[in-house]
Amino acid sequence: MTIKTTQTEASVEDFINDFAATSQKKQDGFELLKLMKEHTGYDPKMWGASIIGFGLYHYKSDRSKQEGDWPLVGFSPRKAAISLYVYSAAPGQEELLKRLGKFTMGKGCIYVKKLEDINTDVLKEMISGTIDFLEAKWGKQ
Repeated sequence: MTIKTTQTEASVEDFINDFAATSQKKQDGFELLKLMKEHTGYDPKMWGASIIGFGLYHYKSDRSKQEGDWPLVGFSPRKAAISLYVYSAAPGQEELLKRLGKFTMGKGCIYVKKLEDINTDVLKEMISGTIDFLEAKWGKQ
């Protein structure tokens, strides 16, 4: 099985400018870009057509033969909401969710309408916890 979402050389800045549906999403996109780059120390890379990822890890599924590379953390300024890929069910993250602010949860994904709805200090704690958890589980790349 081939993974559809892989790292590309597309411009992250062009993607935010072209893809973010509103000026608020664009502003939030660039703010998240700066926050995640500074906090993770990784340069942003496009993953597939619509995910901005930071760092990467190689995983192997326990339930299938699927394996591949995936960003440690990331986001996408989608039309309905900003998708945050920062949740890994790492120890302590349930507590952090209670302090994060206004969001909804998908399968391993956090959706926020706008960045000001959440506490960015708590977001940074989640990012750190997820990176530590994934690197401990899968190894540092």
